[in-house]
Amino acid sequence: MIEAVIFDFDGLILDTETHEYEALQEIFREHGSELPMSVWGNVIGTASGFKPFEYLQDEIKRELDHELLTKRHRELVSGRLEKEIARPGVLEYLEAAKQLGLKIGLASSSHYAWVSGHLKNIGLFDYFECIKTADDVETVKPDPALYIEAAKCLGVDPANCLAFEDSVNGSLAAKRAGMSCVIVPNTVTRELAFEDFDHRLESMAELELALLIEELHTKRK
Repeated sequence: MIEAVIFDFDGLILDTETHEYEALQEIFREHGSELPMSVWGNVIGTASGFKPFEYLQDEIKRELDHELLTKRHRELVSGRLEKEIARPGVLEYLEAAKQLGLKIGLASSSHYAWVSGHLKNIGLFDYFECIKTADDVETVKPDPALYIEAAKCLGVDPANCLAFEDSVNGSLAAKRAGMSCVIVPNTVTRELAFEDFDHRLESMAELELALLIEELHTKRK
Protein backbone atom coordinates (compact mmCIF):
# COMPACT_ATOMS: atom_id res chain seq x y z
CA MET A 1 0.00 0.00 0.00
CA ILE A 2 1.39 3.38 -1.02
CA GLU A 3 1.68 5.70 1.98
CA ALA A 4 4.17 8.23 0.63
CA VAL A 5 5.40 9.74 -2.61
CA ILE A 6 9.01 10.85 -2.97
CA PHE A 7 10.07 13.09 -5.83
CA ASP A 8 13.42 13.67 -7.45
CA PHE A 9 14.09 17.34 -8.24
CA ASP A 10 16.40 18.11 -11.17
CA GLY A 11 14.80 17.13 -14.45
CA LEU A 12 11.64 15.81 -12.80
CA ILE A 13 10.05 18.77 -11.00
CA LEU A 14 12.05 21.48 -12.75
CA ASP A 15 13.75 20.61 -16.02
CA THR A 16 17.15 21.95 -15.05
CA GLU A 17 18.83 19.03 -16.82
CA THR A 18 17.72 19.97 -20.32
CA HIS A 19 18.90 23.54 -19.82
CA GLU A 20 22.21 22.42 -18.35
CA TYR A 21 22.89 20.06 -21.25
CA GLU A 22 21.80 22.54 -23.93
CA ALA A 23 23.99 25.24 -22.38
CA LEU A 24 26.96 22.87 -22.42
CA GLN A 25 26.23 21.94 -26.02
CA GLU A 26 26.18 25.62 -26.95
CA ILE A 27 29.65 26.07 -25.47
CA PHE A 28 30.96 22.85 -27.01
CA ARG A 29 29.71 23.87 -30.46
CA GLU A 30 31.34 27.28 -30.11
CA HIS A 31 34.58 25.30 -29.86
CA GLY A 32 33.76 23.03 -32.79
CA SER A 33 32.86 19.99 -30.69
CA GLU A 34 29.90 18.05 -29.27
CA LEU A 35 29.06 16.54 -25.89
CA PRO A 36 27.51 13.15 -26.74
CA MET A 37 24.53 11.94 -24.73
CA SER A 38 26.35 8.62 -24.48
CA VAL A 39 28.83 10.49 -22.25
CA TRP A 40 26.57 12.99 -20.49
CA GLY A 41 23.81 10.44 -19.82
CA ASN A 42 25.99 8.65 -17.27
CA VAL A 43 26.35 11.88 -15.28
CA ILE A 44 22.65 12.76 -14.97
CA GLY A 45 21.19 12.28 -11.52
CA THR A 46 24.45 11.57 -9.74
CA ALA A 47 27.77 13.11 -8.68
CA SER A 48 30.28 11.44 -10.97
CA GLY A 49 33.11 13.93 -10.82
CA PHE A 50 32.90 14.29 -14.61
CA LYS A 51 34.38 17.63 -15.73
CA PRO A 52 32.84 18.66 -19.06
CA PHE A 53 35.44 21.29 -19.90
CA GLU A 54 38.29 18.86 -19.30
CA TYR A 55 36.50 16.50 -21.68
CA LEU A 56 36.15 19.35 -24.20
CA GLN A 57 39.82 20.23 -23.84
CA ASP A 58 40.80 16.62 -24.53
CA GLU A 59 38.50 16.54 -27.57
CA ILE A 60 39.83 19.70 -29.23
CA LYS A 61 43.45 19.26 -28.06
CA ARG A 62 43.67 22.85 -26.86
CA GLU A 63 44.10 24.53 -23.48
CA LEU A 64 40.95 26.22 -22.18
CA ASP A 65 40.10 28.68 -19.43
CA HIS A 66 37.93 26.37 -17.30
CA GLU A 67 36.98 29.09 -14.84
CA LEU A 68 35.73 31.35 -17.64
CA LEU A 69 33.77 28.53 -19.29
CA THR A 70 32.24 27.47 -15.98
CA LYS A 71 31.11 31.05 -15.37
CA ARG A 72 29.62 31.27 -18.87
CA HIS A 73 27.83 27.96 -18.41
CA ARG A 74 26.41 29.08 -15.07
CA GLU A 75 25.15 32.32 -16.64
CA LEU A 76 23.56 30.49 -19.58
CA VAL A 77 21.76 28.04 -17.27
CA SER A 78 20.66 30.79 -14.89
CA GLY A 79 19.22 32.81 -17.75
CA ARG A 80 17.30 29.80 -19.06
CA LEU A 81 15.92 28.87 -15.64
CA GLU A 82 14.63 32.35 -14.81
CA LYS A 83 11.49 31.69 -16.86
CA GLU A 84 11.22 27.95 -16.18
CA ILE A 85 8.19 26.56 -14.37
CA ALA A 86 7.42 23.12 -12.96
CA ARG A 87 6.97 20.35 -15.51
CA PRO A 88 3.38 19.54 -16.56
CA GLY A 89 1.36 17.66 -13.95
CA VAL A 90 3.79 18.20 -11.05
CA LEU A 91 1.56 20.64 -9.16
CA GLU A 92 -1.47 18.43 -9.76
CA TYR A 93 0.37 15.39 -8.38
CA LEU A 94 1.42 17.30 -5.27
CA GLU A 95 -2.14 18.49 -4.70
CA ALA A 96 -3.51 15.00 -5.32
CA ALA A 97 -1.01 13.48 -2.88
CA LYS A 98 -2.22 15.87 -0.19
CA GLN A 99 -5.86 15.04 -0.90
CA LEU A 100 -5.09 11.32 -0.76
CA GLY A 101 -3.43 11.75 2.62
CA LEU A 102 -0.02 10.66 1.36
CA LYS A 103 3.21 11.90 2.89
CA ILE A 104 5.36 13.90 0.46
CA GLY A 105 9.14 13.86 0.33
CA LEU A 106 11.99 14.74 -1.98
CA ALA A 107 15.34 13.02 -2.61
CA SER A 108 17.92 14.83 -4.73
CA SER A 109 21.59 14.32 -5.56
CA SER A 110 21.94 18.11 -5.69
CA HIS A 111 22.63 20.30 -2.67
CA TYR A 112 19.92 21.69 -0.40
CA ALA A 113 20.55 25.35 -1.26
CA TRP A 114 20.02 24.65 -4.98
CA VAL A 115 16.90 22.51 -4.48
CA SER A 116 15.20 24.68 -1.84
CA GLY A 117 15.96 27.89 -3.71
CA HIS A 118 14.32 26.70 -6.91
CA LEU A 119 11.38 25.12 -5.08
CA LYS A 120 10.69 28.44 -3.40
CA ASN A 121 11.00 30.31 -6.70
CA ILE A 122 8.32 28.13 -8.30
CA GLY A 123 6.12 28.08 -5.19
CA LEU A 124 6.35 24.38 -4.36
CA PHE A 125 8.63 24.30 -1.30
CA ASP A 126 5.84 24.03 1.29
CA TYR A 127 4.43 20.82 -0.21
CA PHE A 128 7.37 18.76 1.04
CA GLU A 129 7.42 17.35 4.56
CA CYS A 130 10.97 16.12 4.12
CA ILE A 131 13.80 17.08 1.73
CA LYS A 132 16.92 14.94 1.58
CA THR A 133 19.87 16.08 -0.56
CA ALA A 134 23.56 15.48 -1.15
CA ASP A 135 24.17 17.31 2.14
CA ASP A 136 22.54 14.43 4.06
CA VAL A 137 24.36 11.37 2.70
CA GLU A 138 27.87 10.20 1.94
CA THR A 139 26.93 8.72 -1.44
CA VAL A 140 24.25 10.02 -3.82
CA LYS A 141 22.24 8.16 -6.48
CA PRO A 142 22.45 5.46 -7.79
CA ASP A 143 23.20 4.53 -4.18
CA PRO A 144 19.84 4.09 -2.36
CA ALA A 145 20.86 6.16 0.69
CA LEU A 146 18.90 9.29 -0.28
CA TYR A 147 15.67 7.35 -0.70
CA ILE A 148 16.21 5.34 2.46
CA GLU A 149 16.81 8.54 4.43
CA ALA A 150 13.74 10.20 2.90
CA ALA A 151 11.53 7.24 3.83
CA LYS A 152 12.97 7.22 7.35
CA CYS A 153 12.31 10.96 7.66
CA LEU A 154 8.69 10.45 6.58
CA GLY A 155 8.27 7.48 8.92
CA VAL A 156 7.25 5.15 6.10
CA ASP A 157 8.61 1.75 5.11
CA PRO A 158 10.41 2.05 1.73
CA ALA A 159 8.18 -0.74 0.38
CA ASN A 160 5.21 1.61 0.85
CA CYS A 161 6.84 4.54 -0.95
CA LEU A 162 6.39 5.53 -4.58
CA ALA A 163 9.35 7.35 -6.12
CA PHE A 164 9.21 9.56 -9.20
CA GLU A 165 12.38 9.82 -11.28
CA ASP A 166 13.59 11.10 -14.63
CA SER A 167 17.09 9.57 -14.71
CA VAL A 168 18.60 6.10 -14.88
CA ASN A 169 20.74 6.74 -11.79
CA GLY A 170 17.67 7.93 -9.88
CA SER A 171 15.48 4.98 -10.82
CA LEU A 172 18.24 2.57 -9.83
CA ALA A 173 18.50 4.29 -6.43
CA ALA A 174 14.75 4.09 -5.82
CA LYS A 175 14.51 0.41 -6.75
CA ARG A 176 17.60 -0.45 -4.69
CA ALA A 177 15.88 1.22 -1.74
CA GLY A 178 12.97 -1.19 -2.21
CA MET A 179 10.48 1.34 -3.56
CA SER A 180 8.10 1.35 -6.47
CA CYS A 181 9.40 3.73 -9.13
CA VAL A 182 7.64 5.62 -11.89
CA ILE A 183 9.92 7.24 -14.44
CA VAL A 184 8.97 10.50 -16.14
CA PRO A 185 11.89 11.20 -18.51
CA ASN A 186 12.51 14.71 -19.81
CA THR A 187 13.77 15.90 -23.19
CA VAL A 188 17.34 14.90 -22.37
CA THR A 189 16.74 11.59 -20.56
CA ARG A 190 13.95 10.05 -22.63
CA GLU A 191 16.40 8.26 -24.94
CA LEU A 192 18.42 6.71 -22.10
CA ALA A 193 18.18 2.97 -21.40
CA PHE A 194 16.28 2.64 -18.12
CA GLU A 195 16.88 -0.71 -16.44
CA ASP A 196 14.39 -1.13 -13.61
CA PHE A 197 11.11 0.69 -13.02
CA ASP A 198 7.42 -0.05 -12.46
CA HIS A 199 5.75 2.36 -14.86
CA ARG A 200 6.71 4.99 -17.40
CA LEU A 201 4.95 8.30 -18.04
CA GLU A 202 5.91 10.84 -20.66
CA SER A 203 4.32 13.46 -18.41
CA MET A 204 2.54 13.47 -15.06
CA ALA A 205 -0.27 15.24 -16.89
CA GLU A 206 -1.19 12.07 -18.78
CA LEU A 207 -2.53 10.07 -15.80
CA GLU A 208 -4.06 11.15 -12.49
CA LEU A 209 -2.09 10.12 -9.41
CA ALA A 210 -4.94 8.08 -7.91
CA LEU A 211 -5.32 6.12 -11.16
CA LEU A 212 -1.57 5.58 -11.38
CA ILE A 213 -1.45 4.20 -7.84
CA GLU A 214 -4.42 1.94 -8.61
CA GLU A 215 -2.64 0.65 -11.72
CA LEU A 216 0.54 -0.05 -9.76
CA HIS A 217 -1.48 -1.86 -7.08
CA THR A 218 -3.09 -4.02 -9.75
CA LYS A 219 0.33 -4.93 -11.19
CA ARG A 220 1.50 -6.04 -7.75
CA LYS A 221 -1.30 -8.59 -7.37
